[in-house]
Amino acid sequence: MIIERLDLPPAELERRTGWTIKPEGACRAEQCVPLPEPFDVRELAKRLRMPLLHDPKHKVWVLGPQAEGPTLATAELPDIVLPDRHREDFALRSLRGTKVFMIAWASW
Repeated sequence: MIIERLDLPPAELERRTGWTIKPEGACRAEQCVPLPEPFDVRELAKRLRMPLLHDPKHKVWVLGPQAEGPTLATAELPDIVLPDRHREDFALRSLRGTKVFMIAWASW
């Protein structure tokens, strides 16, 4: 959600995230996360693990969704077979045990 001030709870916070700012902190259902006074979106983002980005040119902040867990469940690459430069199938598993730097590109 886009916000213009860090010292006011975003008006759409509860509708978009389920979190409400109360005197006891940020609350959702029976769970409350204490927040210091005065209110600051930076502290809210930190405690709820929500990304917060600033666009100084437009003087706005963007508060992202809460991170429920790690982004990747595993660091293992699935079994992928791609065409090589000669249009022959190339299995990435053949590189197992070596370091690989992969660049992906799409025209869209």
